[in-house]
Amino acid sequence: MRTTRALVVAAATAAAVGLAAPAASAWDQPSSVTAAPSVIAPGGQLVLTANGSACTVSGSTISSNAFTPVKFRSMGGNTATATVTVNSNATAGSYSVTTNCENRMKTFTSVFTVIGGVQGGLGGSSSAGATPTDMAIGGGLVAAALVGGGVFWMRRRSETRI
Repeated sequence: MRTTRALVVAAATAAAVGLAAPAASAWDQPSSVTAAPSVIAPGGQLVLTANGSACTVSGSTISSNAFTPVKFRSMGGNTATATVTVNSNATAGSYSVTTNCENRMKTFTSVFTVIGGVQGGLGGSSSAGATPTDMAIGGGLVAAALVGGGVFWMRRRSETRI
């Protein structure tokens, strides 16, 4: 009797798992998202390409912290693209994107990188002039050059008298 119950429970469990497996499978659309170029400055434009038929459906979008949400354009087949403009105030770093295709969201990490700018116009300087330490070093080098030049000149002068 116990064996029969165990077999019935095992069969029912196997049937439930077998029937639920297709419903529990992960949604894998789109399979990937790529950016061209993958490194960009703030304010620049890049083209994002999603591979998977789900994003070719009208109304599919892509979004990120670096730009406002944009709708995909179907490129035929299983490819959709979106041209985005990176915010001019985007900070340097790696950014993720989130697709919304067939009302399902999927996030892809480190799709593109925003590079930081340089502080132009100052030539890298951080002070308005020479510091006292700079003046002391420069004066010491000039004094050493004068002493070395004087010794060399006096030595050459004494050699010509012989």
